[in-house]
Order: sequence, then C-alpha cells, then structure tokens
Amino acid sequence: MAKQKTVYSCSECGGSSPKWQGQCPHCAAWNTLVETLADSAAGNRFSALAGSGQMQRLAEIRPRQEARIASGIEEFDRVLGGGLVAGGVVLIGGDPGIGKSTLLLQALASLSARLPVLYVSGEESGEQVALRAQRLQLEAGGLQLLAEIHLEKILAALARHAPGVAVIDSIQTLYSDALQSAPGSVAQVRECAAQLTRHAKQAGLSLVFVGHVTKEGALAGPRVLEHMVDTVLYFEGDPNSSFRLVRAVKNRFGAVNELGVFAMTDRGLRGVANPSALFLSQHGQQVAGSCVLVTQEGTRPLLVEVQALVDEAHAPSPRRLCVGLEQNRLAMLLAVLHRHVGIACFDQDVFVNAVGGVRISEPAADLAVLLAVVSSLRNRPLPQKLVAFGEVGLAGEIRPAPRGQERLREAAKLGFTHALIPRANAPKQPIRGIEAVPLERVEQAVDKLRELA
Repeated sequence: MAKQKTVYSCSECGGSSPKWQGQCPHCAAWNTLVETLADSAAGNRFSALAGSGQMQRLAEIRPRQEARIASGIEEFDRVLGGGLVAGGVVLIGGDPGIGKSTLLLQALASLSARLPVLYVSGEESGEQVALRAQRLQLEAGGLQLLAEIHLEKILAALARHAPGVAVIDSIQTLYSDALQSAPGSVAQVRECAAQLTRHAKQAGLSLVFVGHVTKEGALAGPRVLEHMVDTVLYFEGDPNSSFRLVRAVKNRFGAVNELGVFAMTDRGLRGVANPSALFLSQHGQQVAGSCVLVTQEGTRPLLVEVQALVDEAHAPSPRRLCVGLEQNRLAMLLAVLHRHVGIACFDQDVFVNAVGGVRISEPAADLAVLLAVVSSLRNRPLPQKLVAFGEVGLAGEIRPAPRGQERLREAAKLGFTHALIPRANAPKQPIRGIEAVPLERVEQAVDKLRELA
C-alpha cells in the first residue's frame, strides 16, 4: 500500500510547506508548522462565503433591517449588539470548563419556545447534554440535539430541519470526507467552518461556533477562522471565582469591546445587573492606596477599584507589578510623577491591581493609578466617594477620555460625589449629585487631594 503523502501546515496562517521548517515561509511565525495528511483531489469545492451576484452601484442597494433574535439572556444579547442576526456566524472561545456550553445551552433552551433550534455536540453524548440540562433545570422540550462530528451529515441535518439558530460544539471536532487530515487540523477547521458559514449565509441561519483555545489563550486553528465569522467573543474569568466575563473583540453587527458579566450558580450562568458593584471592594474604613476608576467597556461605563501598594524595596532593582493593567504604562506614570510632581519611587516596590479580575486596557485609567500610588506612598486615604479618570501624557498633561458625560452619570448613580476629570471632559451643565473637578496637569491633581482630604 502506497504511503500517504504528508504536508506541514502553519497553525497561524494556514499555509502549507512540503517539509518541516523552523519558520513558516508564509507568515514568518516560528515553530508553527504541524504535520498533516495532504488533501485529496476533490474537484472544485470552493465558492464564495457570501452570495455572489451582478455588479451594482452601492447607492442603489437598499439594505434590509433584520430583526434581532433575542436569546433571552440580557447580558449575552448586550455583547452581541442586541441579539443574534439571521445569517450571522458567531465564534465564542474560552478556557475549558469556563461555561461556554452551559451559556449556549441556556440560550437555546430559551429560544426553543419561539423557533426551531439545533444543538450539535461533537464532544459530548446526548445523555451528557441531557444531564446538564436536567441539572440546570432547563425547559428545553423543543430543543433538537445531534451528537455528530461528520460535516456532511451535519449539513444534511441543517438542510432537512431548517433551524433558526444552531450551535456547533465545537468546530475543532468536525471533519469532512473531502479532506484526509485528522479532525482539529488546520485544513479541517478551515474547510468545515467555510462550509457551515456558506450554508448559514444562504439559508439565513444564525450559527454559533464554540472554539478551543491554545495554552496562550488564543483561539486554536487558523487565524482565518476569526476573519471568516461575523462576531468573535471571548469567555474570560478566574476559575477560582464565580464570575465570568464575555467580551466581544469583533462584531460586524454591533459595537466591539462590549462586556457581559455573569455569575456562575448551581442553576447555570446568571447575568449581573449591576457589574460596578462587583469590581468595588467593600472596606469597613478608609484605606490608603485605593482609587475608584470610571472605565468604559464598549457602550457601558463601569466603576472599578484600582489598588496600589508602595513599599520600600529590599533589592537593588525595585519591582513593578501590575494585575489587570499595563505594566509598561505603570513605569511611565512613575517617571511622570517624579519629573513633574517631584515624588520619587525609584527606591520603592510598586504593585497595582484592578479589583475583581477585570482587565483594563484604556489609557483613561492613568489618573486613577497615579492617585492610588500617591495615596499608598503617603499612607493617606483618598477622600470617600471620589472617582477619577483621564489619560496622563509624558509632559504631565491630563488628556480627555471618550464618553466623559456617561462616566460621570454612572458614578453619580452609584452615590459618588466628587470626580477628578480632564478639563476637556468638564460637563457644560452640572450633573446632579456629583461635583466634577476639571484638571489640566498632574500637579493640580495631587494638590487637589490635599484640598479634598
């Protein structure tokens, strides 16, 4: 029997090479080539993912406003931009056991009362899925279940039953007869996702893929998988905590960087109505090194407590450690603090943490981090009911943050009375319940703390 030919496929870009190399010749990534079986010749299997047609003028096209399909889970719909879209394809990834299958089973159980739905399980048997539904006490009498990993059989089932919403759990377990490589390989993931996406676009099916992640936390398989779908969601959370975060990093039908907050209970995932309370610590008395930041996640303002601990260094190289914030930005802020305010931390260890396990990437957190560091260094608590936001530049200026009015209204709603903000974000009309203190320089922010204390 003739030996089957093998090729080496890149797990990053999907490119192939006849022999193994340390660096992919297509995308220049290192150690990403994986041996797979060569594809058999199966004729012309390729066509456009979206429907093709005649050339038209853009001004003559009248797009239809498709109604959103509400999943019945408010936080999930928020991240999706209002709900699922007919013909839209969603990819959701996250660590094993974080709750992806639980969330989608809850959503399908809610949708099954209104429209036909299908759950395709490639990792669990029908009995296992039924046990989970029983444990979660879900009313899922109309939910259709198919335990299958063969792509052609799944496509036949989708064409035969014509569901409105379908879930594929997971895309890495599927295989197609058109390819000889094993399930989970780059070629199989790319081909199965393309075939299912094509069917969803043609049939108006709302399709959800569950995706595995690598040990680095990125979605497994070729990166083209994320380009192919309409929406990419990441499930985040500490396994030791009952709270979970669902973040949108790509959405063709809504805003990106939206955040959904869930609590894991014995009845499954439940949306958190007031997520700001989750990220605020409850101190019995005032403590030094704590400052409340008003951050923006998509269209939602969130209040997060930023904590700093400044302690005398006992080593030649002081430590700079951040949890939930950018470490390089902390070093920059300490340099600005020394140069423009005259407060030196070169002989101090500095630790900064965002409470609740949330990750903050926006530069508007700079002012809150700087104030928390000053508070810890001087061992003086910041005034109660004080919030802050604003970007700090290398010249010591405080730059504006987007959606400043919404941030102030959220802080006022939760009972905060004072806010240190950039002057460009100062409201034209006073906001009831909160006094906004506009600032232009970091020196003014530090001086203002003495007045408010």
